[in-house]
Amino acid sequence: MSNELVSQFPSDFVWGAATAAFQVEGASREDGRSESVWDRFCATPGKVRNGDTGEIACDFYHRYRDDIGLMRELGIDAFRFSIAWPRILPEGRGRVNQAGLDFYDRLVDELLGNGIAPYATLFHWDTPQCLEDEGGWPERSTVDAFCEYVEAVAARLGDRVGHWITHNEPWVVTWLGYGGGNHAPGRASDAEALATAHHLLLSHGRAVEILRSHSPNAEIGITLNIDHAYPASDDPADVAAARWADGQHNRWFLDPIFRGAYPEDMLERWAAAMPEIHPGDLEAIAVPIDFLGINNYSSPLIGASPVGGRPVVVRRPDAERTDMGWEVVPDGLHDILVRVTRDYAPAAIYVTENGAAYADVRGHDGSVGDPERQAFLRAYIGAAGRAVADGVPLRGYFTWSLLDNFEWPWGYGKRFGLVYVDYPTLERIPKGSFYWYRDLIAAQRERAAAAA
Repeated sequence: MSNELVSQFPSDFVWGAATAAFQVEGASREDGRSESVWDRFCATPGKVRNGDTGEIACDFYHRYRDDIGLMRELGIDAFRFSIAWPRILPEGRGRVNQAGLDFYDRLVDELLGNGIAPYATLFHWDTPQCLEDEGGWPERSTVDAFCEYVEAVAARLGDRVGHWITHNEPWVVTWLGYGGGNHAPGRASDAEALATAHHLLLSHGRAVEILRSHSPNAEIGITLNIDHAYPASDDPADVAAARWADGQHNRWFLDPIFRGAYPEDMLERWAAAMPEIHPGDLEAIAVPIDFLGINNYSSPLIGASPVGGRPVVVRRPDAERTDMGWEVVPDGLHDILVRVTRDYAPAAIYVTENGAAYADVRGHDGSVGDPERQAFLRAYIGAAGRAVADGVPLRGYFTWSLLDNFEWPWGYGKRFGLVYVDYPTLERIPKGSFYWYRDLIAAQRERAAAAA
């Protein structure tokens, strides 16, 4: 099956795994790191399952060398990680914390020394709390603070990092962090959410220019969590509802990045809550990028609300579901890759996250068998391969995640990793999916060598 799957991909296809700083690093009070919005959110009663925090997480901060050893055993070409803004600029702007930069300097060198390409994400949701206290992402001044942070990181690592991602999933920060209150910082305002979206996009555009000055040969992009919104029926109301969901989730971010404008139908919907857009903002957002990162886990059926208001997600009665309750829809990955290629023509695409949570347990022999995850990966990677055959410029695939880790409001209750983490001891146990993915990558290398 591995040979059949890899035959769909070019010989230079990049196979990777992904993590994020707050979810794996721990060491939340070490070496000058300041409080992030997620530290504050975790400390707020009732916000995170079991009161879990990121204080220890997977202790990647101290165990990264051993974890890179696991990556080497896995055989991945690339590792996607994020850099913690509060480690680099503890006051959010101004003073640079050299000890924080030193950690990522060591991490990058260790990856390169093991033949693993670093794919660095600059913002994976851990805004310094001090900036949130000043208003956070709804304030335009946060864009300038972010640019100071990017400048500090790029000046230190830009000579060795060949792939940069400015932001991870701005939709989540926008609508779960500021629009719905489900994520840090826990606000609930459409106006604040829309200002956040605009400022995240503007800071992306400005960051691209900073990165180009320090990493002129690097590839630079942004990662969006997008999915294919299928109408629940042919009824015009359901079709319109799916179009609205696509506008809110996908087009609101894709259109300004690739077309230099927000979608007209959504502008009309949100006219009363829109932030001020300054001259030159949309041109800055639409700066050319080298790739688009796509995170995809599921794709919903969307129907019109029976009582009016925003569209609703319609559950598929026969769909398999992961431990998150998300439906397994591999065709959705294929369809969104094809659609984005057709409508926006990005120079290249990476699947920067794809994976599944299941209720993994250790067997009597200490092993962790996870056949459901293996089936999930096989189906989604197969869908990605079909997209390549249909002309999608897909350059790589990163599974989420290398390690079980802190899963935001769900704490440590959801396991996405190829490697099981025994949280009381922090022991790492590769799961069945780890060995399945290892064999897939090995088959790709064998095929490439035979064709050379």
